[in-house]
Amino acid sequence: MDTYLISRAVAELGECLKVHDNVLATAESCTGGLLASTLTDVAGSSDWFAGSVVAYANAVKSDLLGVSSEVLEKHGAVSEPVVLAMAEGVLKTVGADFSVAISGIAGPSGGTPDKPVGTVWMAWAWPGGSRAKSYRFNGDRTAVKEQSVMAAINGLLGVVK
Repeated sequence: MDTYLISRAVAELGECLKVHDNVLATAESCTGGLLASTLTDVAGSSDWFAGSVVAYANAVKSDLLGVSSEVLEKHGAVSEPVVLAMAEGVLKTVGADFSVAISGIAGPSGGTPDKPVGTVWMAWAWPGGSRAKSYRFNGDRTAVKEQSVMAAINGLLGVVK
Protein backbone atom coordinates (compact mmCIF):
# COMPACT_ATOMS: atom_id res chain seq x y z
CA MET A 1 0.00 0.00 0.00
CA ASP A 2 1.18 3.48 -0.77
CA THR A 3 1.04 4.86 2.75
CA TYR A 4 1.40 8.47 1.63
CA LEU A 5 -1.61 8.32 -0.71
CA ILE A 6 -3.69 6.46 1.84
CA SER A 7 -2.78 8.91 4.61
CA ARG A 8 -3.82 11.81 2.37
CA ALA A 9 -7.11 10.12 1.47
CA VAL A 10 -7.87 9.34 5.11
CA ALA A 11 -7.00 12.91 6.15
CA GLU A 12 -9.34 14.23 3.46
CA LEU A 13 -12.07 11.86 4.62
CA GLY A 14 -11.59 13.01 8.19
CA GLU A 15 -11.85 16.65 7.22
CA CYS A 16 -15.06 16.00 5.27
CA LEU A 17 -16.58 14.24 8.27
CA LYS A 18 -15.38 16.85 10.80
CA VAL A 19 -16.76 19.79 8.83
CA HIS A 20 -20.28 18.45 9.34
CA ASP A 21 -19.62 17.00 12.81
CA ASN A 22 -20.17 13.46 11.48
CA VAL A 23 -18.68 10.20 12.67
CA LEU A 24 -17.82 7.00 10.86
CA ALA A 25 -18.08 3.32 11.80
CA THR A 26 -16.80 0.25 9.99
CA ALA A 27 -17.88 -3.38 9.80
CA GLU A 28 -15.14 -5.63 8.49
CA SER A 29 -14.91 -9.28 7.66
CA CYS A 30 -12.14 -10.23 5.21
CA THR A 31 -10.02 -7.18 6.09
CA GLY A 32 -9.98 -8.20 9.75
CA GLY A 33 -9.69 -4.66 11.12
CA LEU A 34 -7.15 -3.37 8.59
CA LEU A 35 -9.48 -0.54 7.58
CA ALA A 36 -9.98 0.56 11.19
CA SER A 37 -6.23 0.39 11.75
CA THR A 38 -5.60 2.46 8.62
CA LEU A 39 -8.11 5.09 9.71
CA THR A 40 -6.63 5.37 13.18
CA ASP A 41 -3.10 5.71 11.80
CA VAL A 42 -4.02 9.34 11.05
CA ALA A 43 -3.69 11.71 14.00
CA GLY A 44 -6.99 13.23 15.04
CA SER A 45 -9.10 10.34 13.81
CA SER A 46 -10.77 10.14 17.22
CA ASP A 47 -12.66 13.31 16.19
CA TRP A 48 -14.53 11.45 13.43
CA PHE A 49 -14.02 7.68 13.78
CA ALA A 50 -16.39 6.07 16.30
CA GLY A 51 -15.38 2.43 16.04
CA SER A 52 -15.46 -0.88 14.22
CA VAL A 53 -16.95 -4.34 14.44
CA VAL A 54 -14.73 -7.08 13.04
CA ALA A 55 -17.38 -9.61 12.09
CA TYR A 56 -15.33 -12.45 10.67
CA ALA A 57 -17.71 -15.21 11.73
CA ASN A 58 -21.30 -15.33 10.48
CA ALA A 59 -22.51 -15.56 14.09
CA VAL A 60 -20.94 -12.16 14.79
CA LYS A 61 -22.53 -10.73 11.66
CA SER A 62 -25.89 -11.92 13.01
CA ASP A 63 -25.47 -11.27 16.73
CA LEU A 64 -23.77 -7.86 16.63
CA LEU A 65 -24.83 -6.42 13.28
CA GLY A 66 -28.31 -7.90 12.87
CA VAL A 67 -27.68 -9.76 9.61
CA SER A 68 -30.43 -12.37 9.43
CA SER A 69 -29.40 -16.00 9.25
CA GLU A 70 -31.84 -16.43 6.35
CA VAL A 71 -29.99 -13.79 4.31
CA LEU A 72 -26.64 -15.39 5.15
CA GLU A 73 -27.88 -18.84 4.15
CA LYS A 74 -29.55 -17.70 0.95
CA HIS A 75 -26.85 -15.34 -0.37
CA GLY A 76 -23.66 -16.21 1.52
CA ALA A 77 -21.48 -13.88 3.57
CA VAL A 78 -19.91 -12.39 0.44
CA SER A 79 -22.98 -10.78 -1.10
CA GLU A 80 -24.77 -7.51 -1.59
CA PRO A 81 -27.60 -8.16 0.90
CA VAL A 82 -25.14 -9.16 3.62
CA VAL A 83 -22.86 -6.13 3.30
CA LEU A 84 -25.86 -3.80 3.13
CA ALA A 85 -27.17 -5.33 6.36
CA MET A 86 -23.71 -5.10 7.94
CA ALA A 87 -23.36 -1.42 6.99
CA GLU A 88 -26.80 -0.57 8.33
CA GLY A 89 -26.25 -2.68 11.43
CA VAL A 90 -22.99 -0.99 12.38
CA LEU A 91 -24.63 2.43 11.98
CA LYS A 92 -27.07 1.44 14.71
CA THR A 93 -24.63 -0.52 16.85
CA VAL A 94 -22.04 2.24 16.99
CA GLY A 95 -24.34 5.23 16.53
CA ALA A 96 -22.53 6.71 13.55
CA ASP A 97 -23.54 8.98 10.69
CA PHE A 98 -21.75 7.00 7.97
CA SER A 99 -20.51 3.44 7.71
CA VAL A 100 -18.77 1.03 5.39
CA ALA A 101 -18.93 -2.76 5.46
CA ILE A 102 -16.56 -5.19 3.76
CA SER A 103 -16.94 -8.93 3.15
CA GLY A 104 -14.90 -10.93 0.71
CA ILE A 105 -12.69 -13.87 -0.16
CA ALA A 106 -9.07 -12.85 0.37
CA GLY A 107 -7.67 -16.31 -0.36
CA PRO A 108 -5.67 -18.24 -1.06
CA SER A 109 -8.56 -20.69 -0.65
CA GLY A 110 -12.30 -20.31 -0.22
CA GLY A 111 -13.17 -19.23 -3.73
CA THR A 112 -15.86 -20.79 -5.90
CA PRO A 113 -16.64 -20.45 -9.61
CA ASP A 114 -19.32 -17.84 -8.76
CA LYS A 115 -17.19 -16.10 -6.13
CA PRO A 116 -13.50 -16.58 -6.91
CA VAL A 117 -10.69 -15.48 -4.62
CA GLY A 118 -10.49 -11.70 -4.79
CA THR A 119 -14.28 -11.20 -4.80
CA VAL A 120 -15.17 -8.48 -2.32
CA TRP A 121 -18.51 -6.81 -1.62
CA MET A 122 -18.70 -3.40 0.07
CA ALA A 123 -21.57 -1.27 1.23
CA TRP A 124 -21.73 2.29 2.46
CA ALA A 125 -24.63 3.49 4.59
CA TRP A 126 -25.92 6.68 6.13
CA PRO A 127 -29.24 7.54 7.74
CA GLY A 128 -31.79 7.22 4.96
CA GLY A 129 -29.55 5.63 2.34
CA SER A 130 -27.07 2.99 1.30
CA ARG A 131 -25.30 1.55 -1.70
CA ALA A 132 -23.20 -1.50 -2.45
CA LYS A 133 -20.60 -2.52 -5.00
CA SER A 134 -18.69 -5.68 -5.84
CA TYR A 135 -15.02 -5.86 -6.73
CA ARG A 136 -12.65 -8.47 -8.11
CA PHE A 137 -9.15 -7.81 -6.80
CA ASN A 138 -5.98 -9.54 -7.92
CA GLY A 139 -3.01 -10.74 -5.94
CA ASP A 140 -2.37 -12.60 -2.75
CA ARG A 141 -4.28 -12.31 0.52
CA THR A 142 -2.44 -9.16 1.61
CA ALA A 143 -2.98 -7.49 -1.75
CA VAL A 144 -6.73 -8.24 -1.70
CA LYS A 145 -7.03 -6.80 1.81
CA GLU A 146 -5.04 -3.66 0.92
CA GLN A 147 -7.03 -3.05 -2.28
CA SER A 148 -10.22 -3.49 -0.27
CA VAL A 149 -9.15 -0.84 2.23
CA MET A 150 -8.34 1.65 -0.52
CA ALA A 151 -11.64 1.00 -2.31
CA ALA A 152 -13.53 1.43 0.97
CA ILE A 153 -11.85 4.79 1.64
CA ASN A 154 -12.47 6.00 -1.92
CA GLY A 155 -16.11 4.91 -1.65
CA LEU A 156 -16.48 6.77 1.63
CA LEU A 157 -15.06 9.91 0.04
CA GLY A 158 -17.67 9.62 -2.69
CA VAL A 159 -20.47 9.28 -0.15
CA VAL A 160 -19.33 11.86 2.39
CA LYS A 161 -18.39 14.69 0.01
